[in-house]
Amino acid sequence: MIDKSVVKGLVEEWLKDKEYFLVDLNISPDDKITVEIDHADGVWIEDCANLSQFIEDHLNRDEEDYELEVGSAGLGQPFKVARQYEIFIGEPVEVLNGDGKKTKGVLKSVDGRDFTVTVNEKVKVEGKKRPVMMDVDHTFNMDTVKYTKYLISFK
Repeated sequence: MIDKSVVKGLVEEWLKDKEYFLVDLNISPDDKITVEIDHADGVWIEDCANLSQFIEDHLNRDEEDYELEVGSAGLGQPFKVARQYEIFIGEPVEVLNGDGKKTKGVLKSVDGRDFTVTVNEKVKVEGKKRPVMMDVDHTFNMDTVKYTKYLISFK
């Protein structure tokens, strides 16, 4: 089986001095290598091809047969690394917390592994008969939510 640390080292070498970052790297038992990268402005197919070629040039097919897939983290896919959260500050997101409750709002900030989403919701205000719509901040931890993903809008 291909050593994951070897492939990760190759990916990190290619990423050096580039604004791309590694999102995920998997190697299945039958040596299917899947590499996901991302960039604040999106990923170009040419860069995926260049990374794929770089990895191919540094692995020996005579020693191990493998399948290689290099791609971008999908726009509607859950975030996997903190840098993805940072890129989407100010954008609409959906969070599914550990209790199964969905929260939709705008990603306000990221602080370490914690992030804050601002939600426009009804709040009971003292002295008012009816709840009032207000922006309320909800803080989550990346390690305890089931997922966070960018909300694509077609408006």
